[in-house]
Amino acid sequence: MSHKKISGIYAITPNKILDLNTIEQAIIAHKISVLQYRHKTTDVSIKLNEAKQLQQLCLRHNTLFIINDDINLAQKIGADGVHLGKNDASIAAARQQLGNNPVIGVSCYNDIKLAKTAQNNGADYVAFGALFTSLTKPNALQCSLDVITQAKQDLTIPVVGIGGIDFNNQQQAFDAGCDAVAMINALFQSAD
Repeated sequence: MSHKKISGIYAITPNKILDLNTIEQAIIAHKISVLQYRHKTTDVSIKLNEAKQLQQLCLRHNTLFIINDDINLAQKIGADGVHLGKNDASIAAARQQLGNNPVIGVSCYNDIKLAKTAQNNGADYVAFGALFTSLTKPNALQCSLDVITQAKQDLTIPVVGIGGIDFNNQQQAFDAGCDAVAMINALFQSAD
């Protein structure tokens, strides 16, 4: 049921102290369907507090709330899902801990084989990137738009494009086959 929400703009929070007001304005302005909380801090209480605030915000706007990397946090607050990178826990481990309902997304960089494996292992969506040069991860592996087009033919789950996507180039990503496009800087940079 939650698959259909993996569409349009997939917002990722900037890696800094939370500015709820800015995030809420972006959700409203761009009708954001998915929000991923991504804050690389080791302070568990900050993360818990921020995640709870974002979760309330997402509930208010009917936005899917995904936690980056942290399965324990996702479980603790009952988030809508979790996003896993290459070095994070396995999909099976996340499923075991979270149950069948939460959405599990997986970063597949530019690797369709990885994406097929993720789909077979029960991922709800996969992310490919970086599609364009990214300010957040300037050294990220590049992923061509052809990979997206191919992935759409090979996969049945939604495909999210990430990396350097903004309002000027998002259409290229959608045209290539992305179901959703992830944005951080394009949405929140002005808030710096």
